[in-house]
Amino acid sequence: MYEESMTVERPTAPRAAGPALTAPRPDPGWGYASLWTRVPGTALYVIVRFAIATLSISLLSALFFAGVGTIVIVIGLPLIVLSLLVARGLGVADRYLLLLTGLPFIREPEWDRDRTPRVGFWGRLTLPLRNPHYWSSLLHGTLVSIVLSAVSFAIVVGWLSAGLGGLTHWFWSIFIPDAEGGEWGRYVAEFLPWVFGTWPPGVVEGVLIFIAGVIFTATMPWVFGALARLHHGAAGALVGRWPSDDLAVELRAETAARGAAVRAEDEGLRRLERDLHDGPQQRLVRLQFDLAALERRAAAGDGDAAAQLAREALAHAQGALDELRALSSGVAPPLLQDRGLSAALHGLAATSPLDVRVEAAPELDAAVPSDIARNAYFVAAELLTNAAKHSAARSVTMRVWTAAATESEPAALDLWVVDDGRGGAFAAPGHGLEGLAQRLAGLRGTLSVDSPAGGPTRIGAHIPLAAPAG
Repeated sequence: MYEESMTVERPTAPRAAGPALTAPRPDPGWGYASLWTRVPGTALYVIVRFAIATLSISLLSALFFAGVGTIVIVIGLPLIVLSLLVARGLGVADRYLLLLTGLPFIREPEWDRDRTPRVGFWGRLTLPLRNPHYWSSLLHGTLVSIVLSAVSFAIVVGWLSAGLGGLTHWFWSIFIPDAEGGEWGRYVAEFLPWVFGTWPPGVVEGVLIFIAGVIFTATMPWVFGALARLHHGAAGALVGRWPSDDLAVELRAETAARGAAVRAEDEGLRRLERDLHDGPQQRLVRLQFDLAALERRAAAGDGDAAAQLAREALAHAQGALDELRALSSGVAPPLLQDRGLSAALHGLAATSPLDVRVEAAPELDAAVPSDIARNAYFVAAELLTNAAKHSAARSVTMRVWTAAATESEPAALDLWVVDDGRGGAFAAPGHGLEGLAQRLAGLRGTLSVDSPAGGPTRIGAHIPLAAPAG
Protein backbone atom coordinates (compact mmCIF):
# COMPACT_ATOMS: atom_id res chain seq x y z
CA MET A 1 0.00 0.00 0.00
CA TYR A 2 2.94 2.35 0.65
CA GLU A 3 4.70 2.59 -2.72
CA GLU A 4 4.11 5.96 -4.36
CA SER A 5 2.35 9.28 -3.79
CA MET A 6 -0.93 10.43 -5.24
CA THR A 7 -3.69 12.86 -4.37
CA VAL A 8 -7.29 11.72 -4.22
CA GLU A 9 -10.09 14.26 -4.68
CA ARG A 10 -9.38 16.85 -1.99
CA PRO A 11 -6.40 19.17 -1.38
CA THR A 12 -4.41 18.89 1.81
CA ALA A 13 -5.38 22.32 3.05
CA PRO A 14 -8.65 22.58 4.94
CA ARG A 15 -11.60 24.22 3.27
CA ALA A 16 -11.57 27.98 3.68
CA ALA A 17 -14.62 29.63 5.09
CA GLY A 18 -16.70 31.84 2.83
CA PRO A 19 -18.31 31.57 -0.59
CA ALA A 20 -16.83 29.20 -3.14
CA LEU A 21 -14.85 30.67 -6.01
CA THR A 22 -17.38 29.32 -8.49
CA ALA A 23 -20.33 31.01 -6.81
CA PRO A 24 -22.17 33.46 -9.10
CA ARG A 25 -21.73 37.16 -8.59
CA PRO A 26 -24.54 38.82 -6.61
CA ASP A 27 -27.07 40.99 -8.40
CA PRO A 28 -25.70 44.57 -8.40
CA GLY A 29 -29.16 46.05 -7.79
CA TRP A 30 -30.90 49.17 -9.05
CA GLY A 31 -28.73 51.88 -7.44
CA TYR A 32 -28.45 54.94 -9.71
CA ALA A 33 -24.65 55.10 -9.56
CA SER A 34 -24.38 51.35 -10.15
CA LEU A 35 -26.72 51.59 -13.14
CA TRP A 36 -24.63 54.36 -14.68
CA THR A 37 -21.51 52.21 -14.60
CA ARG A 38 -23.35 49.57 -16.66
CA VAL A 39 -24.74 51.89 -19.33
CA PRO A 40 -21.81 51.57 -21.79
CA GLY A 41 -21.68 47.80 -21.48
CA THR A 42 -25.45 47.47 -21.89
CA ALA A 43 -25.44 49.67 -24.98
CA LEU A 44 -22.61 47.61 -26.48
CA TYR A 45 -24.43 44.38 -25.61
CA VAL A 46 -27.69 45.50 -27.27
CA ILE A 47 -25.93 46.58 -30.47
CA VAL A 48 -23.84 43.40 -30.74
CA ARG A 49 -26.79 41.22 -29.74
CA PHE A 50 -28.95 42.73 -32.48
CA ALA A 51 -26.32 41.86 -35.08
CA ILE A 52 -26.02 38.30 -33.75
CA ALA A 53 -29.82 37.90 -33.56
CA THR A 54 -30.28 38.85 -37.22
CA LEU A 55 -27.64 36.28 -38.13
CA SER A 56 -29.00 33.57 -35.81
CA ILE A 57 -32.59 33.74 -37.04
CA SER A 58 -31.43 33.36 -40.64
CA LEU A 59 -29.02 30.54 -39.93
CA LEU A 60 -31.20 28.60 -37.49
CA SER A 61 -34.35 28.94 -39.56
CA ALA A 62 -32.56 27.76 -42.69
CA LEU A 63 -31.04 24.74 -40.96
CA PHE A 64 -34.12 23.71 -38.97
CA PHE A 65 -36.74 24.07 -41.71
CA ALA A 66 -34.44 22.48 -44.26
CA GLY A 67 -34.17 19.54 -41.89
CA VAL A 68 -37.93 19.42 -41.37
CA GLY A 69 -38.49 19.51 -45.13
CA THR A 70 -36.06 16.66 -45.72
CA ILE A 71 -36.96 14.59 -42.64
CA VAL A 72 -38.18 11.76 -44.86
CA ILE A 73 -34.68 11.28 -46.23
CA VAL A 74 -31.46 10.64 -44.34
CA ILE A 75 -30.14 14.20 -44.35
CA GLY A 76 -33.14 15.73 -42.56
CA LEU A 77 -32.44 14.47 -39.04
CA PRO A 78 -28.75 15.54 -39.00
CA LEU A 79 -29.78 19.03 -40.16
CA ILE A 80 -32.25 19.35 -37.30
CA VAL A 81 -29.62 18.17 -34.83
CA LEU A 82 -27.13 20.63 -36.33
CA SER A 83 -29.60 23.48 -35.86
CA LEU A 84 -29.99 22.48 -32.20
CA LEU A 85 -26.21 22.42 -31.70
CA VAL A 86 -25.83 25.83 -33.36
CA ALA A 87 -28.63 27.17 -31.15
CA ARG A 88 -26.76 25.86 -28.11
CA GLY A 89 -23.60 27.65 -29.21
CA LEU A 90 -25.45 30.93 -29.78
CA GLY A 91 -27.08 30.58 -26.37
CA VAL A 92 -23.70 30.11 -24.73
CA ALA A 93 -22.41 33.20 -26.55
CA ASP A 94 -25.41 35.20 -25.32
CA ARG A 95 -24.83 34.15 -21.71
CA TYR A 96 -21.26 35.40 -21.86
CA LEU A 97 -22.19 38.58 -23.75
CA LEU A 98 -24.60 39.40 -20.93
CA LEU A 99 -21.58 39.86 -18.68
CA LEU A 100 -21.17 43.23 -20.45
CA THR A 101 -24.33 44.40 -18.68
CA GLY A 102 -22.82 43.76 -15.22
CA LEU A 103 -25.59 41.33 -14.26
CA PRO A 104 -24.81 37.94 -12.65
CA PHE A 105 -23.49 35.17 -14.85
CA ILE A 106 -26.14 32.69 -15.99
CA ARG A 107 -25.08 29.17 -15.07
CA GLU A 108 -24.47 26.49 -17.68
CA PRO A 109 -27.43 24.16 -18.32
CA GLU A 110 -27.13 20.41 -17.87
CA TRP A 111 -26.64 19.49 -21.51
CA ASP A 112 -26.20 15.79 -20.75
CA ARG A 113 -29.29 15.19 -18.63
CA ASP A 114 -29.83 11.75 -20.17
CA ARG A 115 -26.88 9.68 -18.96
CA THR A 116 -28.32 6.44 -20.38
CA PRO A 117 -25.69 4.94 -22.73
CA ARG A 118 -26.74 5.14 -26.34
CA VAL A 119 -25.44 2.49 -28.69
CA GLY A 120 -24.81 3.18 -32.35
CA PHE A 121 -24.44 6.27 -34.50
CA TRP A 122 -28.12 7.21 -34.52
CA GLY A 123 -28.48 6.76 -30.78
CA ARG A 124 -25.67 9.22 -30.10
CA LEU A 125 -26.74 11.58 -32.90
CA THR A 126 -30.23 12.05 -31.53
CA LEU A 127 -29.17 12.88 -27.96
CA PRO A 128 -29.93 16.63 -28.45
CA LEU A 129 -33.45 15.78 -29.56
CA ARG A 130 -34.20 14.37 -26.10
CA ASN A 131 -32.84 17.33 -24.15
CA PRO A 132 -35.32 20.22 -23.69
CA HIS A 133 -32.46 22.71 -23.29
CA TYR A 134 -31.62 22.38 -26.99
CA TRP A 135 -35.21 23.12 -28.00
CA SER A 136 -35.47 26.12 -25.67
CA SER A 137 -32.18 27.43 -27.11
CA LEU A 138 -33.66 27.04 -30.59
CA LEU A 139 -36.76 28.98 -29.51
CA HIS A 140 -34.54 31.68 -28.05
CA GLY A 141 -32.43 31.95 -31.19
CA THR A 142 -35.26 31.96 -33.75
CA LEU A 143 -37.96 34.02 -32.02
CA VAL A 144 -37.35 35.50 -28.58
CA SER A 145 -33.91 36.99 -29.13
CA ILE A 146 -34.76 38.69 -32.44
CA VAL A 147 -37.90 40.31 -31.00
CA LEU A 148 -36.14 41.49 -27.84
CA SER A 149 -33.06 42.59 -29.77
CA ALA A 150 -35.04 44.59 -32.33
CA VAL A 151 -37.06 46.41 -29.68
CA SER A 152 -34.01 46.98 -27.47
CA PHE A 153 -31.90 48.18 -30.38
CA ALA A 154 -34.54 50.73 -31.39
CA ILE A 155 -34.92 51.99 -27.81
CA VAL A 156 -31.18 52.18 -27.14
CA VAL A 157 -30.37 53.98 -30.38
CA GLY A 158 -33.33 56.34 -29.90
CA TRP A 159 -32.42 57.08 -26.26
CA LEU A 160 -28.75 57.65 -27.06
CA SER A 161 -29.65 59.92 -29.97
CA ALA A 162 -32.16 61.92 -27.93
CA GLY A 163 -29.96 62.18 -24.87
CA LEU A 164 -26.55 62.87 -26.37
CA GLY A 165 -27.97 64.76 -29.31
CA GLY A 166 -30.04 67.02 -27.05
CA LEU A 167 -27.12 67.81 -24.75
CA THR A 168 -24.84 68.72 -27.67
CA HIS A 169 -27.46 70.46 -29.85
CA TRP A 170 -26.02 73.88 -29.00
CA PHE A 171 -22.80 72.86 -30.72
CA TRP A 172 -23.75 70.88 -33.80
CA SER A 173 -26.75 73.06 -34.67
CA ILE A 174 -24.49 75.95 -35.70
CA PHE A 175 -23.33 73.90 -38.68
CA ILE A 176 -26.90 73.38 -39.92
CA PRO A 177 -28.54 75.99 -42.19
CA ASP A 178 -31.58 77.83 -40.85
CA ALA A 179 -30.25 77.63 -37.33
CA GLU A 180 -32.60 80.37 -36.26
CA GLY A 181 -35.18 77.72 -35.58
CA GLY A 182 -38.17 76.02 -37.16
CA GLU A 183 -41.89 76.50 -36.95
CA TRP A 184 -42.38 74.35 -33.84
CA GLY A 185 -40.12 76.62 -31.78
CA ARG A 186 -42.28 79.60 -32.71
CA TYR A 187 -45.45 77.70 -31.82
CA VAL A 188 -44.10 76.79 -28.37
CA ALA A 189 -43.04 80.41 -27.73
CA GLU A 190 -46.52 81.63 -28.67
CA PHE A 191 -48.21 78.96 -26.54
CA LEU A 192 -46.04 79.70 -23.44
CA PRO A 193 -45.39 83.46 -23.64
CA TRP A 194 -45.02 83.74 -19.85
CA VAL A 195 -42.07 81.33 -20.04
CA PHE A 196 -40.18 82.37 -23.14
CA GLY A 197 -41.42 85.94 -23.60
CA THR A 198 -39.89 87.44 -26.72
CA TRP A 199 -37.17 84.78 -27.13
CA PRO A 200 -36.24 84.00 -30.74
CA PRO A 201 -37.76 80.72 -31.98
CA GLY A 202 -34.30 79.23 -32.53
CA VAL A 203 -33.34 79.82 -28.89
CA VAL A 204 -36.63 78.33 -27.70
CA GLU A 205 -36.05 75.28 -29.85
CA GLY A 206 -32.48 74.88 -28.55
CA VAL A 207 -33.57 75.15 -24.91
CA LEU A 208 -36.31 72.57 -25.37
CA ILE A 209 -33.97 70.17 -27.14
CA PHE A 210 -31.42 70.58 -24.34
CA ILE A 211 -34.09 69.91 -21.69
CA ALA A 212 -35.15 66.79 -23.60
CA GLY A 213 -31.51 65.70 -23.76
CA VAL A 214 -31.17 66.10 -19.99
CA ILE A 215 -34.34 64.06 -19.39
CA PHE A 216 -33.33 61.27 -21.76
CA THR A 217 -29.78 61.18 -20.36
CA ALA A 218 -30.97 61.18 -16.74
CA THR A 219 -33.38 58.28 -17.39
CA MET A 220 -30.90 56.34 -19.54
CA PRO A 221 -29.54 54.14 -16.67
CA TRP A 222 -33.04 53.00 -15.66
CA VAL A 223 -34.16 52.31 -19.24
CA PHE A 224 -30.95 50.49 -20.14
CA GLY A 225 -31.03 48.60 -16.85
CA ALA A 226 -34.59 47.43 -17.52
CA LEU A 227 -33.62 46.28 -21.02
CA ALA A 228 -30.59 44.41 -19.64
CA ARG A 229 -32.73 42.64 -17.06
CA LEU A 230 -35.29 41.76 -19.71
CA HIS A 231 -32.60 40.09 -21.84
CA HIS A 232 -31.07 38.49 -18.74
CA GLY A 233 -34.42 37.05 -17.65
CA ALA A 234 -35.19 35.64 -21.09
CA ALA A 235 -31.73 34.11 -21.40
CA GLY A 236 -31.93 32.67 -17.90
CA ALA A 237 -35.27 31.01 -18.68
CA LEU A 238 -34.37 29.69 -22.15
CA VAL A 239 -30.59 29.15 -22.33
CA GLY A 240 -29.69 29.04 -18.63
CA ARG A 241 -29.76 26.42 -15.92
CA TRP A 242 -33.13 25.24 -14.62
CA PRO A 243 -33.95 24.05 -11.09
CA SER A 244 -34.63 20.62 -12.59
CA ASP A 245 -30.98 20.48 -13.69
CA ASP A 246 -29.84 20.73 -10.08
CA LEU A 247 -32.33 18.03 -9.13
CA ALA A 248 -31.00 15.78 -11.91
CA VAL A 249 -27.42 16.32 -10.74
CA GLU A 250 -28.43 15.67 -7.15
CA LEU A 251 -30.19 12.47 -8.18
CA ARG A 252 -27.13 11.24 -10.08
CA ALA A 253 -24.91 12.10 -7.12
CA GLU A 254 -27.19 10.23 -4.74
CA THR A 255 -27.27 7.24 -7.08
CA ALA A 256 -23.47 7.28 -7.39
CA ALA A 257 -23.11 7.61 -3.62
CA ARG A 258 -25.45 4.70 -3.03
CA GLY A 259 -23.53 2.57 -5.52
CA ALA A 260 -20.24 3.52 -3.88
CA ALA A 261 -21.64 2.62 -0.47
CA VAL A 262 -22.79 -0.77 -1.72
CA ARG A 263 -19.40 -1.45 -3.30
CA ALA A 264 -17.60 -0.31 -0.16
CA GLU A 265 -19.77 -2.58 1.99
CA ASP A 266 -19.17 -5.52 -0.33
CA GLU A 267 -15.44 -4.87 -0.36
CA GLY A 268 -15.41 -4.52 3.41
CA LEU A 269 -17.17 -7.86 3.87
CA ARG A 270 -14.75 -9.58 1.49
CA ARG A 271 -11.77 -8.05 3.29
CA LEU A 272 -13.19 -9.12 6.65
CA GLU A 273 -13.69 -12.65 5.33
CA ARG A 274 -10.14 -12.71 3.98
CA ASP A 275 -8.67 -11.33 7.19
CA LEU A 276 -10.59 -13.82 9.31
CA HIS A 277 -9.43 -16.69 7.11
CA ASP A 278 -5.78 -15.61 7.03
CA GLY A 279 -5.55 -14.54 10.67
CA PRO A 280 -7.69 -15.77 13.57
CA GLN A 281 -8.99 -18.84 11.73
CA GLN A 282 -5.48 -20.13 11.06
CA ARG A 283 -4.45 -19.50 14.67
CA LEU A 284 -7.54 -21.25 16.00
CA VAL A 285 -6.86 -24.27 13.77
CA ARG A 286 -3.30 -24.36 15.08
CA LEU A 287 -4.64 -23.96 18.62
CA GLN A 288 -6.92 -26.95 18.04
CA PHE A 289 -3.97 -29.12 16.95
CA ASP A 290 -1.88 -27.95 19.92
CA LEU A 291 -4.65 -28.76 22.38
CA ALA A 292 -5.07 -32.23 20.85
CA ALA A 293 -1.31 -32.81 21.11
CA LEU A 294 -1.38 -31.46 24.66
CA GLU A 295 -4.06 -33.97 25.56
CA ARG A 296 -1.95 -36.84 24.18
CA ARG A 297 1.18 -35.67 25.98
CA ALA A 298 -0.72 -35.28 29.25
CA ALA A 299 -2.16 -38.80 28.88
CA ALA A 300 1.32 -40.17 28.22
CA GLY A 301 2.66 -38.42 31.32
CA ASP A 302 5.15 -36.22 29.37
CA GLY A 303 4.89 -33.11 31.56
CA ASP A 304 7.63 -31.03 29.90
CA ALA A 305 6.23 -31.49 26.39
CA ALA A 306 2.73 -30.79 27.66
CA ALA A 307 3.91 -27.57 29.30
CA GLN A 308 5.61 -26.46 26.09
CA LEU A 309 2.47 -27.17 24.06
CA ALA A 310 0.38 -25.30 26.64
CA ARG A 311 2.63 -22.23 26.25
CA GLU A 312 2.37 -22.38 22.47
CA ALA A 313 -1.40 -22.77 22.65
CA LEU A 314 -1.61 -19.78 24.98
CA ALA A 315 0.45 -17.71 22.52
CA HIS A 316 -1.82 -18.68 19.63
CA ALA A 317 -4.91 -17.88 21.68
CA GLN A 318 -3.48 -14.46 22.58
CA GLY A 319 -2.56 -13.82 18.94
CA ALA A 320 -6.06 -14.74 17.78
CA LEU A 321 -7.54 -12.44 20.43
CA ASP A 322 -5.32 -9.54 19.32
CA GLU A 323 -6.26 -10.03 15.68
CA LEU A 324 -9.96 -10.21 16.52
CA ARG A 325 -9.62 -6.96 18.47
CA ALA A 326 -7.92 -5.34 15.48
CA LEU A 327 -10.67 -6.54 13.14
CA SER A 328 -13.37 -5.28 15.49
CA SER A 329 -11.95 -1.74 15.38
CA GLY A 330 -14.29 -1.05 12.45
CA VAL A 331 -17.32 -1.67 14.69
CA ALA A 332 -18.51 1.28 16.73
CA PRO A 333 -17.53 0.74 20.40
CA PRO A 334 -19.91 1.43 23.32
CA LEU A 335 -17.75 4.46 24.17
CA LEU A 336 -18.87 6.13 20.94
CA GLN A 337 -22.53 5.61 21.80
CA ASP A 338 -22.16 6.67 25.43
CA ARG A 339 -19.71 9.60 25.32
CA GLY A 340 -19.48 10.71 21.71
CA LEU A 341 -16.96 10.83 18.89
CA SER A 342 -14.26 12.81 20.69
CA ALA A 343 -14.01 10.33 23.57
CA ALA A 344 -14.11 7.38 21.16
CA LEU A 345 -11.22 8.81 19.12
CA HIS A 346 -9.18 9.37 22.29
CA GLY A 347 -9.91 5.76 23.30
CA LEU A 348 -8.88 4.57 19.84
CA ALA A 349 -5.62 6.51 20.15
CA ALA A 350 -4.93 4.94 23.54
CA THR A 351 -5.10 1.42 22.08
CA SER A 352 -2.82 2.18 19.13
CA PRO A 353 0.77 0.91 19.26
CA LEU A 354 1.88 4.34 18.02
CA ASP A 355 2.12 7.58 19.96
CA VAL A 356 -1.14 9.27 18.85
CA ARG A 357 -2.10 12.85 19.72
CA VAL A 358 -5.77 13.75 19.15
CA GLU A 359 -6.84 17.35 18.51
CA ALA A 360 -10.64 17.47 18.47
CA ALA A 361 -12.79 20.60 18.22
CA PRO A 362 -14.90 21.29 21.34
CA GLU A 363 -18.16 21.40 19.36
CA LEU A 364 -17.50 18.03 17.70
CA ASP A 365 -19.96 15.84 19.61
CA ALA A 366 -22.84 18.31 19.38
CA ALA A 367 -22.36 19.03 15.67
CA VAL A 368 -21.81 15.52 14.26
CA PRO A 369 -24.81 13.17 13.78
CA SER A 370 -24.47 9.63 15.07
CA ASP A 371 -24.29 7.99 11.62
CA ILE A 372 -21.50 10.33 10.53
CA ALA A 373 -19.73 9.76 13.86
CA ARG A 374 -19.74 5.98 13.33
CA ASN A 375 -18.25 6.31 9.87
CA ALA A 376 -15.68 8.85 11.06
CA TYR A 377 -14.64 6.45 13.82
CA PHE A 378 -14.24 3.64 11.29
CA VAL A 379 -12.13 5.89 9.00
CA ALA A 380 -9.93 6.94 11.92
CA ALA A 381 -9.48 3.31 13.03
CA GLU A 382 -8.53 2.24 9.49
CA LEU A 383 -6.06 5.08 9.07
CA LEU A 384 -4.38 4.36 12.42
CA THR A 385 -4.19 0.65 11.55
CA ASN A 386 -2.59 1.45 8.18
CA ALA A 387 -0.09 3.78 9.83
CA ALA A 388 0.86 1.14 12.39
CA LYS A 389 1.21 -1.65 9.78
CA HIS A 390 2.77 0.06 6.79
CA SER A 391 4.24 3.49 7.51
CA ALA A 392 7.07 2.68 9.99
CA ALA A 393 5.91 5.78 11.88
CA ARG A 394 6.64 6.56 15.50
CA SER A 395 3.98 9.20 16.17
CA VAL A 396 0.67 10.27 14.68
CA THR A 397 -1.40 13.44 14.98
CA MET A 398 -5.16 13.22 14.45
CA ARG A 399 -7.05 16.48 13.89
CA VAL A 400 -10.86 16.56 13.77
CA TRP A 401 -13.06 19.63 13.33
CA THR A 402 -16.28 20.76 11.67
CA ALA A 403 -16.33 23.19 8.73
CA ALA A 404 -19.17 25.71 8.57
CA ALA A 405 -21.65 25.63 5.71
CA THR A 406 -21.19 28.01 2.76
CA GLU A 407 -23.43 29.06 -0.13
CA SER A 408 -22.28 26.09 -2.20
CA GLU A 409 -21.36 23.41 0.39
CA PRO A 410 -23.08 22.06 3.50
CA ALA A 411 -21.41 21.85 6.87
CA ALA A 412 -18.85 19.06 6.97
CA LEU A 413 -16.59 17.03 9.22
CA ASP A 414 -12.87 17.12 8.41
CA LEU A 415 -10.65 14.39 9.87
CA TRP A 416 -6.91 14.32 9.15
CA VAL A 417 -4.29 11.79 10.23
CA VAL A 418 -0.64 12.85 9.87
CA ASP A 419 2.22 10.45 10.63
CA ASP A 420 6.00 10.80 10.55
CA GLY A 421 6.55 7.58 8.60
CA ARG A 422 8.33 6.84 5.34
CA GLY A 423 5.49 8.01 3.07
CA GLY A 424 4.62 6.57 -0.32
CA ALA A 425 0.96 5.81 0.46
CA PHE A 426 -1.57 5.60 -2.35
CA ALA A 427 -5.06 4.25 -2.92
CA ALA A 428 -4.70 0.89 -4.66
CA PRO A 429 -7.74 -1.13 -5.82
CA GLY A 430 -8.74 -3.73 -3.25
CA HIS A 431 -6.70 -2.16 -0.44
CA GLY A 432 -7.57 -0.10 2.61
CA LEU A 433 -7.37 3.44 1.26
CA GLU A 434 -9.43 2.59 -1.81
CA GLY A 435 -12.06 1.03 0.43
CA LEU A 436 -12.10 4.18 2.55
CA ALA A 437 -12.51 6.32 -0.57
CA GLN A 438 -15.52 4.23 -1.60
CA ARG A 439 -17.01 4.38 1.89
CA LEU A 440 -16.65 8.16 1.91
CA ALA A 441 -18.12 8.41 -1.58
CA GLY A 442 -21.18 6.65 -0.22
CA LEU A 443 -21.48 9.53 2.27
CA ARG A 444 -20.92 12.16 -0.47
CA GLY A 445 -17.49 12.73 1.05
CA THR A 446 -13.94 12.65 -0.32
CA LEU A 447 -10.57 11.20 0.69
CA SER A 448 -7.26 13.04 0.31
CA VAL A 449 -3.86 11.40 0.32
CA ASP A 450 -0.64 13.41 0.37
CA SER A 451 2.28 11.07 0.97
CA PRO A 452 5.57 11.98 -0.71
CA ALA A 453 8.43 9.52 -0.54
CA GLY A 454 10.19 9.98 2.77
CA GLY A 455 7.06 11.30 4.46
CA PRO A 456 5.22 12.70 6.17
CA THR A 457 1.91 11.14 5.18
CA ARG A 458 -1.20 13.32 5.44
CA ILE A 459 -4.52 11.57 4.86
CA GLY A 460 -7.83 13.32 5.35
CA ALA A 461 -11.55 12.66 5.09
CA HIS A 462 -14.12 15.32 4.28
CA ILE A 463 -17.67 14.18 5.15
CA PRO A 464 -20.74 16.41 4.61
CA LEU A 465 -22.99 16.57 7.64
CA ALA A 466 -26.05 17.06 5.42
CA ALA A 467 -26.96 16.75 1.75
CA PRO A 468 -26.12 19.83 -0.35
CA ALA A 469 -28.94 22.18 -1.20
CA GLY A 470 -30.43 21.50 -4.60
